[in-house]
Amino acid sequence: MDAVVLARVQFAANITFHILFPSISIALGWVLLFFRLKYLRARDPLAKLDWLHAYRLWTKIFALTFALGVVSGVTMSFQFGTNWPGYMERVGNIAGPLLGYEVLTAFFLEAGFLGVMLFGHRRVGEMIHLASTCLVALGTLLSAFWILALNSWMQTPAGYEIVNGEFHARSWLEIVFNPSFPYRFAHMVLASALTCAFLLIGISAWQILKGAARSSASRVLRSGLVLAAIAAPAQMLAGDLHGLNTLEHQPQKIAAVEAIWETTRGAPLLLFAIPNSATRSNDFELAVPKLASVILRHDADGEIRGLNEFPSAHPPVLPLFLAFRIMVGTGILMLLVSWSGLWMHWRGGWDIAQMPRAMLKLFATTTFAGWIATIAGWYVTEIGRQPFIVSGLIRTSEVASRVPSPNIALTLGVYIALYVALLAAYVGVLKHMSETSDKKLHAPRLTDDAEQYRSSGEYA
Repeated sequence: MDAVVLARVQFAANITFHILFPSISIALGWVLLFFRLKYLRARDPLAKLDWLHAYRLWTKIFALTFALGVVSGVTMSFQFGTNWPGYMERVGNIAGPLLGYEVLTAFFLEAGFLGVMLFGHRRVGEMIHLASTCLVALGTLLSAFWILALNSWMQTPAGYEIVNGEFHARSWLEIVFNPSFPYRFAHMVLASALTCAFLLIGISAWQILKGAARSSASRVLRSGLVLAAIAAPAQMLAGDLHGLNTLEHQPQKIAAVEAIWETTRGAPLLLFAIPNSATRSNDFELAVPKLASVILRHDADGEIRGLNEFPSAHPPVLPLFLAFRIMVGTGILMLLVSWSGLWMHWRGGWDIAQMPRAMLKLFATTTFAGWIATIAGWYVTEIGRQPFIVSGLIRTSEVASRVPSPNIALTLGVYIALYVALLAAYVGVLKHMSETSDKKLHAPRLTDDAEQYRSSGEYA
């Protein structure tokens, strides 16, 4: 394979593995803060113990997730020098400070206070421990802020000037708050909320199905369902706004996503098709007439620019077309599962024993549904920028290194083998932690009699 293609595949492998962990930790930090506040405010001893148990279990999961996110992020950043040296030579004056701000403001908060959050309870004051949890959550959000500011700038560059072929900052405010940043940031934060919510739902359901659940599992499950039920429709709204912004600034990406080969009025929405780049047409189309124009132009006869207007400057159609539909389909599934699950849980009087086992099994199978949607969304974002690394300004092929293809292929194989092993280990550790009792808490299982437990004094 061509060295540039291999370098792109290698970066895709790295970002695919890396994004799995921030997509959990960005929202999980705030969920932990919620658990911590519920623990402090609870008056019932059993409820207080439940929230403490939930906090401790999910703090461990957060720490594991954070560690893998940091390691994979460092590996990914190395590739700027190994595979894409021309990128930093051209835009290092902009990319370098933004990556530096992420380390100085976000990573220091997360790494600095994670130890207090993990090991400081009962060793520091309650308010100090609460503040540490809050600062870790803030750090995860700031990390996403700076990374997405840079990524969004690459999609919709603004606030720069070019001097001797190098990009320099003319306005940092315009660079950070570039045209696509608010939409992309909101979209990612909501994606993390959904990913985290289904992890809460799935692991809690798995605990209950395996008979390893304590009474806190019901509270965690309900929290996940509420979070998912709110985040799913909010994500659809944010996605629609993001799509309109993309249509304005990157019309070639939308044309590829919708497989619109020629500029069309009243464009149909393709529910399914196989885009054929050789014939510049779609095979096996299943379409809803004019719906794409209604969604994108809010006009049944609105015009959508086709790929014919971007010769040699549009992304590959097939991967974008399929990835977008995987993302949307998974999002709809998460909406249906969360709403139906929340309704059943409410109908049963919030008693987990009244939840049908079939629904619990469905929850368990959708534990990592957020990962599928997030990866598909990132593929739409990153592949949709091609053939440019900075949209409309720098082509990807211009900044690739001259490392021989066999060398890239070797390291790519090592990366993939390592990432598969780490991912299997991560899932295995999650399974182990979810099935292992925390004996220090002496919390009752769901089958125990709550009133007898309250009166026994064991919670003290």
